[in-house]
Amino acid sequence: MVGSPTLGRVLILLPPSESKTGRARGKPFNPQHVSFPELASTRTAVAQALARVSAHPDAAALLGVSDNLRADIAHNLRLDSAPAVPVADLYTGVLYDALDLPSMDTATRRRANRWLVVISALYGALRPTDKIPPYRLSMAVNLAELGPLASAWRLPLTTVMPATAGRGVIVDCRSSTYTAAWLPLGDLATRWVQVRVPGATHMAKHTRGLVARHLCQEGLDPRTAMALHRVVAQRFETTLTKPVRPGQPWILDTTVR
Repeated sequence: MVGSPTLGRVLILLPPSESKTGRARGKPFNPQHVSFPELASTRTAVAQALARVSAHPDAAALLGVSDNLRADIAHNLRLDSAPAVPVADLYTGVLYDALDLPSMDTATRRRANRWLVVISALYGALRPTDKIPPYRLSMAVNLAELGPLASAWRLPLTTVMPATAGRGVIVDCRSSTYTAAWLPLGDLATRWVQVRVPGATHMAKHTRGLVARHLCQEGLDPRTAMALHRVVAQRFETTLTKPVRPGQPWILDTTVR
């Protein structure tokens, strides 16, 4: 369904993955069939700037990636014609392997489609059912005339994310790079919980994927940080820390048992 979703009760924020899978055939990206149409103008501006940068001889350096990823960069020049892939299938890697959307039963997958939102450097915000082409772009990039992408997305995301958050907790599984693109403010901040995992990046991604999957499987409706803590503690070792000051998130330190 295109357009802003109805008020949700749980919002699980995910980062995208650098690892992506494409298709040889299929219909191209249709901006009218992607969630959050309010972001359309920013999506177009980012895509156009990305195409210009990606055609530059120094594209790899400008995009902050190694030269051996030129095949990935070439995807940025075919955004309008490449076959579009559902977000649920496009992103791969450690977090998405742990989330394992394909193995979910029908009820769990339905919740995942409603509760999960991926914050993307190219598209702003996406649902698992949205279809987009493969691309290579990090939120950490300073994209020519648009400047730092986290800054470019901040205001547009502020127009759609509060309504998307609804009345429940905001479970933030993003990395700091993507957190910078949208911070819950005001009342939303009192329900904002960052999932923090000690140790290596690989384990942090893996654990956050498992936490997101667990929440979708349980299907409960936590409205507070404490309630979320109780749900996650059913499977994980957890410690909940209050915000240091107003406007900052609760911190849910989480490890796999």
